[in-house]
Amino acid sequence: MKHFPALALCALLAASALPGCVASKKYDDLKARQTATEQGKADAERQYRQAVTELKKASDELAQLRLDTRRLVDDSTETGRNLRRMQQLNTQLTDSYDKLLKNSDRAMADKSADYNKVAKDLARREAELGELDTNLRKSRTDIDKLTADLTAREARLAELQKALAEKDRAVDALKASVSNALRGFQGTDLQVKMKDGKVYVSLSEQLLFKSGSTKVDPKGQEALKQLATVLQQQPDVNVVVEGHTDNVPFSRPAGAMQDNWDLSVLRATEIARLLTTGGVQPERVTASGRSQYVPIATNDSPQNKALNRRTEIILTPKLNELLKILDSNSTAGGK
Repeated sequence: MKHFPALALCALLAASALPGCVASKKYDDLKARQTATEQGKADAERQYRQAVTELKKASDELAQLRLDTRRLVDDSTETGRNLRRMQQLNTQLTDSYDKLLKNSDRAMADKSADYNKVAKDLARREAELGELDTNLRKSRTDIDKLTADLTAREARLAELQKALAEKDRAVDALKASVSNALRGFQGTDLQVKMKDGKVYVSLSEQLLFKSGSTKVDPKGQEALKQLATVLQQQPDVNVVVEGHTDNVPFSRPAGAMQDNWDLSVLRATEIARLLTTGGVQPERVTASGRSQYVPIATNDSPQNKALNRRTEIILTPKLNELLKILDSNSTAGGK
């Protein structure tokens, strides 16, 4: 387009060389075309400058958006990937912009196509920036929610740990009380131990019963009386009485006892009755018979069979507060 003035000058010189009969109308047409050409050039240059200005403004805005975006993407891996993609797009757009400046003549000729391409790039970038902003807002909302959930869970965990510690202290105190009360009976025939958060009082058959009998001997009754006295002072302790036998079958089943299972149940019931008679609330006591099916030794010798013939009184502190915490945790997790 810079060659248009020279062409116009040549046209004017050629016109001056023509005979005087050249019509003035042709000269006016030529002059009008020159004026239109110059006007078109001026319009094109103005549009180019406007496009460059808009590109510069868009680049500045995108640079600012990039700074704003960088502060928001620290906590999100997906956001980081999106940011890197946006940086690549920005580099591509900057390269296009630099090429447009360095090749202004060619850019002027192709300005329409380049402008459309840049406009599409900008539109795509704006759309992706909008998507990135939406993702960032969602990520921030998710992070805030997770932070609140974590805080609530930590509070519930601290509460649960406190309840567990209190339960452990209660079990330790219960074991100490029972051991102290039964000090005169402890030995091979009576043992007090703690297992799985419970206190086990294991009494041998020799301490409690004669062979095949369901009536507790006087010495065993005295031990149970001492235990009942302790349990009266422990209203938050549940009591399970489990009867156990060896694997020797009944030689002559009679009456209500047909086998070892009957024997273990009746013995457990008798001990439960003595504990409630000694002052333990009946609703706290459960009697059950395990027969020969939960041995603590193999039934391959008289000594081991004697170990298996036992009654275990299992003392479990009530865990109402602990269960409430667990239930609240379960309910919160379901939400």
